Amino acid sequence: MEMEMRANEEIKQGEDLTPPLFPLTFSLHDSFLDSHCSSCFSPLPSSPLHPTTSVLFCSPHCSSLPYSPSELRLLLSAAHTSDLRAALRLLSLLQSPLPVLPSPRLFGLLTNRDKLTSSPDSDVASKIREGADEMARARGNLSKNVVWEEAALCLVITNAVEVQDKSGRILGIAVYDKDFSWINHSCSPNACYRFLVSDTNTASFCGETKMRIAPHPHVSNAVESTQEENDVCSDSKFAQGSDRYGPRIIVRSIKPIKKHQDVTVAYTDLLQPKAMRRAELWSKYQFFCRCERCAASPPTYVDLTLEEISVSNLGSTSLTSDHNFPKDDANQKLNDYMDEVISEYLSVGDPKSCCKKLENMLIQGLQGELLETKQGKLQLNFRLYPLHHLALNAYTTLASAYKIRSIDLLAVYSEIGGAFDMSRTSAAYSLLLAGATGHLFQSESSVIASAANFWASAGECLLTLARSSAWNLFVKPASPVSISSLEKHKCSNCSLVDRFQVNSFLSQSQNTDFQTMSTEILDCITDTTQKVWSLLVYGCRYLQIIKDPIDFSWLGKSSNAWNFQVHFGSSDEDSYYQTEDQESTCRNIAQLYNNEGRLNIYWLGVHCLLYGSYLANICYGLNSHLTCDIKNVLYNEEK
Repeated sequence: MEMEMRANEEIKQGEDLTPPLFPLTFSLHDSFLDSHCSSCFSPLPSSPLHPTTSVLFCSPHCSSLPYSPSELRLLLSAAHTSDLRAALRLLSLLQSPLPVLPSPRLFGLLTNRDKLTSSPDSDVASKIREGADEMARARGNLSKNVVWEEAALCLVITNAVEVQDKSGRILGIAVYDKDFSWINHSCSPNACYRFLVSDTNTASFCGETKMRIAPHPHVSNAVESTQEENDVCSDSKFAQGSDRYGPRIIVRSIKPIKKHQDVTVAYTDLLQPKAMRRAELWSKYQFFCRCERCAASPPTYVDLTLEEISVSNLGSTSLTSDHNFPKDDANQKLNDYMDEVISEYLSVGDPKSCCKKLENMLIQGLQGELLETKQGKLQLNFRLYPLHHLALNAYTTLASAYKIRSIDLLAVYSEIGGAFDMSRTSAAYSLLLAGATGHLFQSESSVIASAANFWASAGECLLTLARSSAWNLFVKPASPVSISSLEKHKCSNCSLVDRFQVNSFLSQSQNTDFQTMSTEILDCITDTTQKVWSLLVYGCRYLQIIKDPIDFSWLGKSSNAWNFQVHFGSSDEDSYYQTEDQESTCRNIAQLYNNEGRLNIYWLGVHCLLYGSYLANICYGLNSHLTCDIKNVLYNEEK
């Protein structure tokens, strides 16, 4: 029986659907056991509360969490996984004596035990068996019957969500009861969720948002009757008779939801193409998505765009739109190359090499790849469409790598000019990523959370660039604009921004039609981008062929319109300033950059941040971590 949660009332976009919900079970990932509270996931103070037990808590409330000896043993051992720790906690909630066999559901949640333990992927079934054996030893269960350990572990694997802190780091996992876990998945969802990470207890939330969603009546009645017959699967006594612990979760609407309409969230990354989403959903949850986006025929514009590649025969200058070649194989080769480059970057820590390899791939693709086609073996060259999901990943990595190069040049070599160049390119890639995601957001509004994060990140990078002291290298000594005077200027293009008062901006936006607000601020971003884009991309081979990072109409409707017939020079040379020495480069930039350019970059950053805060307010609320971080960036800039 498929579970579902429905709205009890009409719900507008950007409203909380639930109060903060506590988890049934939870666990930090291994790498955070020594730095974060094992109860609420908040960062630990400088000294642990209970050094004698080595279990680290942030407060007396969290330290009162009743651990069993077996839980302690697994909690303290970094050799075990968060899945096992969470499953062991779950077993401690069950009433004894346990039946011989568990029902298909525990606490109203599907375990998928039969599917997972008989999975054709032998590694999955083997890991479950090994994990169950380890849990049995920790619990002192010396029998060979580990069916309950398997069921608890399968429940965690099937229902756990990754808990993120305000910076987006994944701290651990948590399993929530049916109020959250019965919410179905959709690749075009109408809701999202956020986490509250602190030791604040339940009492502090009295009077907050009521529960505005409920199970469909026929589902609720069927499951509750089963639970009454087998009380070991019920969570009612746990919910009513115990203190609650762990990171809380709040569900929030990202689209208007009608009364009795099914509420949905995303279980996977929505900026992945359909095939990748389906594979991940089957691997983790044992189902295939049949939502409107996945069932669309032909596929939606976003799904087509996220996997669009250009293919050409070696020796031929013509591109082909022939779809008979094995596109999955081509995408896999590109994906493998990306993984190899990024893995090398993370392990070796060479951002310059990473930038060079990724930009060469974006420009030249993978050349000479042998693929089996209907015509036999062909040597093909395939390149990513600028909005391909791997291209988006590349922009993310390049923005980070260029930022690190900027920091390294300042810290190690004290090269202000070179650091400025790297910071400028990092900001350009951040803006390209925000614009690309924003373009997809226009067709698939469910990617709003990604859009909010990328717009905020682009705004922060642009403001960092605008306040850089390196500007003094490119303007006359008597004319530099001080950072403190920038705030006195007002945007000449729109009426939305008045000295970046974020609260008043968001208050105003709540009373304005979403489309009207988005159009006005995006028009301003587009106009300002046109004034500074050539400045931001100067000297970078790939970015120079992106005509507009906000309006992608120049791309046309297919990859055929993506012009690769541009001379970029040798692929063995560095991507930066291939034909110019540093002196002539600085001279050319000085001709491009002036106080007006700096002000435009500044206001572009402010608008990107405010647009990010507007989208974040819809996803997470006025006082969410992302909105607060945006305020800090803007107000620190003002100071």
